[in-house]
Amino acid sequence: MERGESPSFFIAAQMIGEDRIRALLDEILRGEQFIVTLKVDVGNRIYIELDDRTRPVSITDCIEVSRALENQLDRDEEDFALEVTSPGLDRPFKVLDQYIKNIGRSVKVKRTDGRVLKGQLLEADSDTITVETKEKRRIPGRKAKEWVTEKIEIPMEEVAETYVELEFK
Repeated sequence: MERGESPSFFIAAQMIGEDRIRALLDEILRGEQFIVTLKVDVGNRIYIELDDRTRPVSITDCIEVSRALENQLDRDEEDFALEVTSPGLDRPFKVLDQYIKNIGRSVKVKRTDGRVLKGQLLEADSDTITVETKEKRRIPGRKAKEWVTEKIEIPMEEVAETYVELEFK
């Protein structure tokens, strides 16, 4: 063996591809579950955030998906670390399905120009979201204020981040 060469018994770790994990998840996820984030890092660290269109994701849901995915992968062939979680309420929306799931809820939208908008999410598609805002505005010529409701359409390319706005009653 010459200087600088790797020993012949060294075999590079096989990288698990995101496409493969996504295909396995397509078979595993049931009902209204969907992938929010899927990452496979160096060393086969697999990170999955999943959500559900109709209900909150439970710890049991995450465990079931994790176990089902582990059963589809062979640790003798490729070593990996696996983390399956749900997106927290403190994290911004990442995919359209999250917007659709949260129609009717109060949201906080940070726009790319820095403006912040709070209101009820009314509609969402791949191009725009519609938020209904309600604020008190001064009546022209008077000291009094009135509630003004406004529907605002925001193109998706102008949305920097959107969060569920927690309401405490």
